[in-house]
Amino acid sequence: MISFIKGELVSVKEDKIIVEAGGIGYNIFVPTSLLPNLPQTGSEVKIYTYLNVREDAMNLFGFLNEDDLDMYKMLLGVNGVGPKAALGVLSNISANDLRIAIVSDDAKTIAKAPGLGNKTAQKIILELKSKIDLEATLGNIESDASIPANINDDDRNEAVQALTALGYSASESMKAVRNVPMDVKGADAILKQALKNL
Repeated sequence: MISFIKGELVSVKEDKIIVEAGGIGYNIFVPTSLLPNLPQTGSEVKIYTYLNVREDAMNLFGFLNEDDLDMYKMLLGVNGVGPKAALGVLSNISANDLRIAIVSDDAKTIAKAPGLGNKTAQKIILELKSKIDLEATLGNIESDASIPANINDDDRNEAVQALTALGYSASESMKAVRNVPMDVKGADAILKQALKNL
């Protein structure tokens, strides 16, 4: 119903902001991870929103980009994940990191969100894994041509497995190895460089 709200950022609280647009102050719940990226109060801001209507309340949930909003809507599609729980997940982990955690079966990372147990994290993975486009996710993370978009070669896979054996989550391990330049060869060298990235 309300795709986005563009107006003056009036107030920033712990889990919500107020944006004035057209003489109306909109109370918008936001993930805490969004707060550092907001402009100063008094500045113009554009917030992509999701309107949640219940019997007793109408709440707006907001994000700085459509990608985060899309991930939020996907989380809401998971049985047992409500608006506040989905917001908690995205407060704890970025949309791209969440996608990586889902495709790498990393329930531990997802379960770190407040009020979210391991069972619900497993359910999120089960229900969303087939809906995540890994290539697009890796492409979104890609910011430097020297960073490999995938981890297909054996040395890199071995480095990821070694990191997970050391106790790092699958998504942390994949990210660290992905940030190792392509000219680094051999599983040991890749592992050393990935550990520096962590």
